Amino acid sequence: MKKLIYFISFICITTVSKAQIHEIGVFAGGSNYIGDIGSELYINPTNLMGGIIYKYNLNPRMALRGTFTYAKISADDAKASNIGRQQRGLRFSNTLTELAAGIEYSYFPYNLNTHHLTQTPYILLEIAALNFNNVIGENGPLQYQYGSKTTVAIPFGLGYKFKVARGFAMAFEIRTTYTFTDELDYNNSKIPALTFGNPNNNDWYTFTGVSFVYTFGRPPCYATPY
Repeated sequence: MKKLIYFISFICITTVSKAQIHEIGVFAGGSNYIGDIGSELYINPTNLMGGIIYKYNLNPRMALRGTFTYAKISADDAKASNIGRQQRGLRFSNTLTELAAGIEYSYFPYNLNTHHLTQTPYILLEIAALNFNNVIGENGPLQYQYGSKTTVAIPFGLGYKFKVARGFAMAFEIRTTYTFTDELDYNNSKIPALTFGNPNNNDWYTFTGVSFVYTFGRPPCYATPY
């Protein structure tokens, strides 16, 4: 039994002693809204977004991740390819605050402290709490009362990450988010002037950007292929 314990300990130390379990960093890029106003393009960053990211690497391919994102979104019917939208002439801007957690799966094993496992494409899936501004009432014609609302959202996407220096990595990522609301553009079914588009279609948004992370910590024993 002692020999078995020593053997397992030896395997753990020799295979993962150079691996790191935690990643923390920042990201920035562009954001765009997808809904009833403006352009119909799914990837069309027109506003700025940024935030912080943390990852806990379960093994060389799977990581738990959490993100906090602050973003601006806007849309203008004048920039739509649809003639009906162009003639309608609506526009808006809003602010999003998103707190998300989920999983990240790497296509190849990933370990920054090896010489050959330092880059890989990946996919991600998260669940998020999304806070945004909305219209809560009407004081008079075109005079609205504003508030804020929190809803659930589902971010998913893909990226490519790679080592840039010892303990540091970068990633390019595109993340599209489905929301459980149709109010990011201030649509309000209780106010005729703010009722437009398809009430059965909820709003989406996309983040396109780059992240920079620092890695640290020792992982539990998992086998890292060399």
